[in-house]
Amino acid sequence: MTLHKRRAHTSVEHEHWNMSWWLLMMYLLGNRGGAKASRRGSLALRNTLCIYTYSPTGLFLKPKTVYLFTNLRKLKTFLKCILYQKKLSSSVSAQSCFLSTYGGTSHVSLDDVFTEVQLELHHSSSGVHQPLDLEDVVGSVGTVNKDADTVLVSGEAGSGKSTLLQRLHLLWAQRAALRDFVLLFPFSCRGLNLEHRELCVQELLFQHCCWPDREQEEIFQFILDHPHLILFTFDGLDELKEGFVDELRVCCPTQRAPVHVLLFNLIQGTQLKGVMKVVTSRPGAVGPGLKKHLRKEVLLKGFSPSGIDCFVRKHHSDSAVAAKVLESLQANTALLGLCHSPVLCWIVSQCHKELLSCGEGSPQTVTDVYLMILQHFFQHHSTSKGTTGAGWLQEHLRTVLHLGQLASEGITSSCCVFSGADLETCGITEKDVCMGFLVQSKDVSPGNSKRYEFLHVTMQCFFAALYIVLSGDTDCSTVPKLFELQDVTETGLSSTCLRACLPSADQQGGHLEEHTTAAEAPNLQITATFVSGLLSQRHKRSWQRCCSKAAVERKVRQVTRCLSKGMQKHFRSIPRPVPGEKKSMHAMPGFVWLIKCIYEMQESRIAKDAMSKLEVDHLKLTYCNIGPMECTALAYVLQHIKSPVGLQLDNNSVGDVGVEQLLPCVHVCNSLYLRNNNITDEGIRRLTAKVVHCDNFQKIALFNNRLTDASTLHISHLLKAKQSFLSLRLGNNNITAEGAKRLAEGLRRNHSLKFLGLWGNKIGDAGAEAIAGALENSKSLVWLSLVGNGVGNAGARALSGIVRNSLSLEELWLTQNCITRAGVEYLIQALKHNTHMKSVWLKNNDLSSEEVEEVKLIEPRLIF
Repeated sequence: MTLHKRRAHTSVEHEHWNMSWWLLMMYLLGNRGGAKASRRGSLALRNTLCIYTYSPTGLFLKPKTVYLFTNLRKLKTFLKCILYQKKLSSSVSAQSCFLSTYGGTSHVSLDDVFTEVQLELHHSSSGVHQPLDLEDVVGSVGTVNKDADTVLVSGEAGSGKSTLLQRLHLLWAQRAALRDFVLLFPFSCRGLNLEHRELCVQELLFQHCCWPDREQEEIFQFILDHPHLILFTFDGLDELKEGFVDELRVCCPTQRAPVHVLLFNLIQGTQLKGVMKVVTSRPGAVGPGLKKHLRKEVLLKGFSPSGIDCFVRKHHSDSAVAAKVLESLQANTALLGLCHSPVLCWIVSQCHKELLSCGEGSPQTVTDVYLMILQHFFQHHSTSKGTTGAGWLQEHLRTVLHLGQLASEGITSSCCVFSGADLETCGITEKDVCMGFLVQSKDVSPGNSKRYEFLHVTMQCFFAALYIVLSGDTDCSTVPKLFELQDVTETGLSSTCLRACLPSADQQGGHLEEHTTAAEAPNLQITATFVSGLLSQRHKRSWQRCCSKAAVERKVRQVTRCLSKGMQKHFRSIPRPVPGEKKSMHAMPGFVWLIKCIYEMQESRIAKDAMSKLEVDHLKLTYCNIGPMECTALAYVLQHIKSPVGLQLDNNSVGDVGVEQLLPCVHVCNSLYLRNNNITDEGIRRLTAKVVHCDNFQKIALFNNRLTDASTLHISHLLKAKQSFLSLRLGNNNITAEGAKRLAEGLRRNHSLKFLGLWGNKIGDAGAEAIAGALENSKSLVWLSLVGNGVGNAGARALSGIVRNSLSLEELWLTQNCITRAGVEYLIQALKHNTHMKSVWLKNNDLSSEEVEEVKLIEPRLIF
């Protein structure tokens, strides 16, 4: 079928088309409008009504767009598809209108509480750095492979991936967005794990989403004919039990295959090429084999500071309570950093009474936050409301152990959804379920029996950690094997770590799975982090009332030893430096995880011991998913480094709160690289106020952030105060001539700066003149970049003064500006007086090719 678009012109035409739509519907519904309406509808269908325009009745296409059909029979099929669309949208709306994340603990309208999260394009989408809107997820912005149809939304556990998809579904069902898609099919990979039958694509769509009342074959044929009008979403690819395989091809839409094989073929485009697919996953679960089939990758970075404020205010109908919670968060920056994770922000909001009453004992670590919600749930079901200390845990120890056993066995088998039989095997009663940690799963099993899941996958990991710490049934090797997981994440080897230690039916039968699934390794890492926190100095005494003190101390020693060995392994991997270069360590994936485990233990002795063995000049942590939470852990550990180090955190999610979390360790940094980290003027204010007092600090790079002229006031103060400062790079921000003038004030009084990068800003001629006036007699500046700043001849004339007079400047970058032949002449004349200047870069300015050749002959140091 072919659809041709044209624009509608008059309201009269609209009335005619809408009436035609009604007549056609009467005809298709089988004479329900009476014989007269049926005859008129039939006549319309046979004769003139080969059109469809946007109508409140159904079609989700852009208003005022008319679709002409070249085949009347296919028009009839299309209109039947619209009837199915109405049923599908009703089903999607019912599934999406209430917040379903965190187990849907209450009937909260998604419209009332949804808060925007930070979305960014993956670094491979070069040249696009601005934040994304929700509809940009399926839009064209950032496309790197036009032939692919799959968009990956990646984010850590708890970053809001499922809620984001739920919001997209609801907007489509409400006709508020995604109007280019006639049909939307939502899938949960957790639910697909329950499907053990072989299905064809048609069965997958209609059995797992919404069954058509009639004409199933015709509707599916419409999908095959018009894939560009269809959207699929797959939530939680990392929870799929089967790893991605690129070789299993199923091309025929009627051919049956295991569900995971169909999914892989949909992602690859082997099946239903042209259908847009949105897949969510944790970053570590997606390898290069799958990424080559991606249209683009979108990174989900959790809440911004304003997002935290918005979420808390939406969560609390009492504005006074919301204000008190936010005040408490502002007073505890470590907790504020944790709240950038939506799941942790939800926990803190849910447990606001406990938070506001804990005073100086306010949560500092992720483990603290989860213990707070554990206490919150149990004390609401406690028989003795006045229970203090760890009494609430002793009262509910049996429940903790039974839920912990279920959680552990689920993690080792990559299972997040449990049957009633699974609960019974672990001794979980109806009373235990009523505590609220387990909720009924929305992913219906084929047999329609009740299924259960934890509020969130991180809650399952937390209970698994509690089981490891508190149970006497775990093997002595459980903790060491848990921390051996770094071998899996970095070498790709399989692991059976907990499976070999915890009692299970598989173990009793002598069977061990040979491969770790995509979901298993990240969940075991989270579990290990919680084990570290539970065995911290702050908490370990609480467990001694519930289990043997000797057992707890043994596990503490095991974790300490494992963390020390893990860090040493990373340090041994550092290659020898090339002669003349600094010794550099590019952190492996498990390094940040180990740092977080050390922080969760809150044991400075471990941090000091680890850092005493780190001997590098440069520590590189680029593309490591470092947000405010990770910055807190890094600062806790890195502040113990013995000698100054360069810290490179480019292309992460540090933000302003993360900058503040790093402040305790900047005194050991001689350089700080924070490219593409969503930092604003406020973050720079806090950073410069600290580093101005740090003797070692000499270099900072802040490319691709959100700095404006306001930041230059603080940077200028830094330049004036630090006469040992060497390098300032502020490329691709929003600095104008006013900001350049402020910087000039600091540059004029600084006598040490060697490198100044202001490329990709908007300083223009006025800004270039201010910079030139400040640096004209500099005896230290070696390199200056004003690329892409709208600099014209006036700016070139001013800059020629630096070229003429500076005894130190070697390179001047002026590419992508507005300089003409006349402006270049100023630079030529200046170069005649400067023999040590190496180059002036002038590519992409306003010179003709003839003029370029002419000036190159006059002055070979001009580079085009």
